Amino acid sequence: MSKNYYVYMLASTRRGTLYVGVTNDIARRIYEHKTESLDGFTKRYGVKHLVWYEATPDIEAAIDHEKRIKRWRREWKFDLVEKDNPEWRDLYDDIAR
Repeated sequence: MSKNYYVYMLASTRRGTLYVGVTNDIARRIYEHKTESLDGFTKRYGVKHLVWYEATPDIEAAIDHEKRIKRWRREWKFDLVEKDNPEWRDLYDDIAR
């Protein structure tokens, strides 16, 4: 049984404040962000909308990808989101099922 790891991006609003993270349970982790159950950046800045994510079975690859995206310019991150999610729709309902 293979396990997936997820690199994900949250936004406060369309082209607003962004947060990039990595997790092994995306539904649980996004729920934690949405309910502000943990103190930190996303709670402080109201960053709750899942706008992009990618799965991989390799934890090292996921962590490397997260670190790489965090170093990107904002416009590059916007382009990544808008490639697959041009409306900046909150994807949480798609993964919470």
